[in-house]
Amino acid sequence: MSNSKAILEIKSITKAFSGVVVLNNINLSLFPGQCLGLIGENGAGKSTLIKIINGIYKPTSGSLSIDDSDVDIKDAQKAKQLGIAMVPQEFNLISTLSVFENIFLGNEIRLKSNLLDKVKMKNKSRELLKVLNTDIDVELKISDLSVAQKQMIEVAKALIINARIIVFDEPTTTLTSHEVSILFTLIEKLKESGVSIIFVSHKLQEVKQLCDRVAVLRDGDLICVKDIAEIDEKEMANQMVGREFVNIFPTKKNISTGENILEVKDINLGKKLKNVSFNLKKGEILGLSGLVGAGRTELAECIMGLREKDSGTIILNNKEIEINNPRVSVDHHLAYISEDRQGRGIHLLFDIPTNTTMISLHNYKKRWLLDKDKIFKKSNEYIDKFNTKAASLKNKLMFLSGGNQQKVYLAKCMDTNPEILILDEPTRGIDINAKSEIYQFIYELQESGMSIIIISSELEEIIGLCNRCYVLREGRITGELSNSDINEEEIIYYATGVKVMNTNE
Repeated sequence: MSNSKAILEIKSITKAFSGVVVLNNINLSLFPGQCLGLIGENGAGKSTLIKIINGIYKPTSGSLSIDDSDVDIKDAQKAKQLGIAMVPQEFNLISTLSVFENIFLGNEIRLKSNLLDKVKMKNKSRELLKVLNTDIDVELKISDLSVAQKQMIEVAKALIINARIIVFDEPTTTLTSHEVSILFTLIEKLKESGVSIIFVSHKLQEVKQLCDRVAVLRDGDLICVKDIAEIDEKEMANQMVGREFVNIFPTKKNISTGENILEVKDINLGKKLKNVSFNLKKGEILGLSGLVGAGRTELAECIMGLREKDSGTIILNNKEIEINNPRVSVDHHLAYISEDRQGRGIHLLFDIPTNTTMISLHNYKKRWLLDKDKIFKKSNEYIDKFNTKAASLKNKLMFLSGGNQQKVYLAKCMDTNPEILILDEPTRGIDINAKSEIYQFIYELQESGMSIIIISSELEEIIGLCNRCYVLREGRITGELSNSDINEEEIIYYATGVKVMNTNE
């Protein structure tokens, strides 16, 4: 590969925001048919670098060249003309448009009359989704799709322009193992056809499996570039954080059989949930596991009043309550971090204090006005508590990395003083060090007496964090596990229907 001519050269790229350097003199080459892994902690500069490649940001200094010719990628449209496509971590889809309209947005097929050729676009969309082994009705609105399905639509959008370079930014965080396998097979086929891939991921096992080379960024500097055969996952993690990395999970706290703080009885929601019942004990970390589409998120949204259940009962502190909207759940000291943080959690065009206090603003009233000093002081406390990296408190969230956005979202939930915290895919798109920080904070919350529900597709999180675990399959609870029984084999058995819980026990 070193004998090949690079398709893309990143030459002495530096980028600064308001005088703060986030990329420092980066030099990197991408070769035809190569998959280059790009790893680093949140805030290391990965997102900034790929946005420069895609024309979203302009470098402060340095240049890019394609096929030995310097290029000025002034916007995403220019990147597209040069054959560069990006599958973003946070979806860039229009929820009110259909699947096929999103796939062809900006690349519409037209009739001689200049009207849209919807028949051709629908057929081509079906062909692309068939390649992705994804059965989605192309006439469905994006708002009707799951997070995993939206991810596949983003992949289809990249394929439609026949790109020479495709940047995948955390593409597997919402996908099942089956969907990941399909995506990896597709990437291998793209490589064989000469397409070059930049693969940004915090899942080091996937980087090791898929990539030919890996580049490590730390605090805006390029630490190393190595052939994948020369580096293992442990060394990748060490290079990312700059020290020996040991265990990301603190020691589990033993929970004696305590009283229930929350009981959910016979929740039904159309075809999504069927007679779901479970309990959460005080001071417990409870896992909800299962394959994508099992009903975990829908269950959380019913509890929080984000969805109206068909039937069922919610009992909080031995008292039956009716939660018909999110405000009621907050008033009952429940908090929820959605898996779709940008769609349902934070506002990218607002600054850190505005996002942090959005739900709890009534606590900052000073007569008829808002106590801005108190708001800024509290926001600063959360920045220190979560080690959030931001150039300024007044930064809009669109300029923060995904991991730091998640920390602001967590601060927003904590500012409501919850007794129960529901975390849906809490470390999606977050690097190994930020994961460790969030896991430590979860344990601190447990130590303080808070009860926590964790929904995660990463089995190691369920196994490493939870005292008990319920497994869902097709809208039903099929298994309950605790202590040493919470292991990968048992979870998969219940999630796939190999084993079913004995309800007579």
